[in-house]
Amino acid sequence: MNALNDSNALPASPTKIAVATGAGSGIGRAVAVELLRTGWSVALAGRKPETLEKTAALVPEAPSLVVRADVSRPDDVAALFDATRERFGRLDLLFNNAGTFGPGGVPVEELPYEAWLHVVNTNLNGAFLCAQAAYRQMKGQDPQGGRIINNGSISAHTPRPLSVAYTATKHALTGLTKSLSLDGRPYRIACGQIDIGNAASDMTARMQTGVLQANGETVAEPVMDVADVARTVRHMAELPLEANVQFATVLATAMPYVGRG
Repeated sequence: MNALNDSNALPASPTKIAVATGAGSGIGRAVAVELLRTGWSVALAGRKPETLEKTAALVPEAPSLVVRADVSRPDDVAALFDATRERFGRLDLLFNNAGTFGPGGVPVEELPYEAWLHVVNTNLNGAFLCAQAAYRQMKGQDPQGGRIINNGSISAHTPRPLSVAYTATKHALTGLTKSLSLDGRPYRIACGQIDIGNAASDMTARMQTGVLQANGETVAEPVMDVADVARTVRHMAELPLEANVQFATVLATAMPYVGRG
C-alpha cells in the first residue's frame, strides 16, 4: 500500500469522509465521483494507481487521497485506513466495493481452486477486512459512528449459470452485512447493502453482446447508467445514522432477473 496523491488541501471545515474501494473504474469510480462532486472528501483505494489518479482528476477541486491497496492483503487494508485517518481525521463512510467476477462460464467441476480462492479473497475476505478496519475506526472516533455500504449484487439473491464462486461470495456478503448491522448498533455504526444488476461498465460490457441464460440460450441484456447507482449510494450514505437502507436493489428495468430461471 502506498499513499500516492495528497494534492488537494483539506478544507477548513471538512464535511463527511469516505473510503471507496475499487475506485479506479466502474461502479467504484462513479460512486467516488458522485461523492466528491457533492461535498465529500474521499480516499480512493484500488490496485492500479493510474486509474485512481484518473478518478481523482475528474473532480480536481475536491479533497481526495489516492491509496494503492489490495483489499485481500491485511497489511494493505490497515495502511489504507491509517492513511485515511491521518489525512482526514475520521471516517464517516466505507463503500465496500472492490470485487471480481473471476473466470466466467467455467463449470463447477472444472473451476481451479486457485480461481475460487482469488474470488473469495477479493469479494469476501477483502470486504471483511475493510469492514473490520472501518468498524474499529468508527467505534473509536469522536463523535462515534459511521456507515458501511457493501456492494452486493443481484447474484446475492439469484445466480447466473456457471458463476459458483461469484455467487457464493455475494450470498456470503449478505450475511456479513446483516452481522455488521446488528453488531454495530451500540456504536452508531449502520450497515446496508446495495444489490446491483447490469450497471453499464467495463465489467458488464458483455451483457450487451450476449450472456448465457438459465435455459441455455445466449441473450443480450439491457443495462442502466452507472450514475443511477451512484446516486442511490449517495442517498443511502447521506441518511442520518438513525435511519438505514438495509438492502436496496437497483437494476436495469427490463433485464431478466425477476423470473430469471
